[in-house]
Amino acid sequence: STWSLRILMMMVGMSVGGDREMLRSLKTMNPKLLLLPLATIAGTYAGCILVNLFLSYEVKDVLAVGSGFGYYSLSSVLISESRGAFLGTVALISNIIREVFTLLFTPLLVRVAGPLAPISAGGATTADTTLPVISSSCGQNFILISVFHGFTVDLSVPFLVSLFCS
Repeated sequence: STWSLRILMMMVGMSVGGDREMLRSLKTMNPKLLLLPLATIAGTYAGCILVNLFLSYEVKDVLAVGSGFGYYSLSSVLISESRGAFLGTVALISNIIREVFTLLFTPLLVRVAGPLAPISAGGATTADTTLPVISSSCGQNFILISVFHGFTVDLSVPFLVSLFCS
């Protein structure tokens, strides 16, 4: 699977680098789009706190699970090691659901809420596994935003999960 992701990223890079129209659109892109990862993180935490009103978990545990942002291979291991196997399993399932939701509902999210909605919904996965469906549903102009978003959110996972697990 590592090789598949490397090939996917290489193809995305070639697609972006070879598309002069996309490079032109980068120059006209709204700089506020750079804040999308922060909005995703804030929205995820707001959703976690809202869901926790109906659960009996500690807020920091729910925020630790939410801090996976779809990066299940790392966050579930970190959470399992520091908070136990049960919460690590919850993190794994939660992150898989986030990824599958994005893969299945991206076209609907684009129609209902616009092209940034599936990028935000995908969290850390938007730089790799959900990128093809985002590209086909949102358009070529959103590939760079999606990769930037996924990469930025991806980098935040170990820090934020560790913060809430400490």
